[in-house]
Amino acid sequence: MRSSHLRSSIVLLLGLLSAMATPGTVQAQADVAGSWTLSVSTDNGVTSPSMTLEQDGSVLTGHYSSNALGDQDVSGTVDGNAVTISFDTSLQGQSVGVVYRGTLGDDGRLTGTIDIADGMLTGSFTATRNAP
Repeated sequence: MRSSHLRSSIVLLLGLLSAMATPGTVQAQADVAGSWTLSVSTDNGVTSPSMTLEQDGSVLTGHYSSNALGDQDVSGTVDGNAVTISFDTSLQGQSVGVVYRGTLGDDGRLTGTIDIADGMLTGSFTATRNAP
């Protein structure tokens, strides 16, 4: 009986140690809520839009404002440190999609790419969170 109890305890201990040594599959969501200032570089030049994001788990909503693309409501997702934000805007009277894809770095900045009208215009961006 004592041997059986000892064996069960060892199996339980090994199971716990194994679980602790195995990297978890659940990755914490980055916190990207707040007000951001962007620097966007495309073939058309450099712009400095602003964006305010609200976050509920992995779901983002908010507002985007720039001289080039106007004021737009945005939606997006967060998956670990990967962030995707999109909205539609009007360029020369036509509705086009805008997609920002970036990564929140250890320095607290978002960096990534912008895609306008399914590749018609692409570029890169860096976003810095404004102090509250």
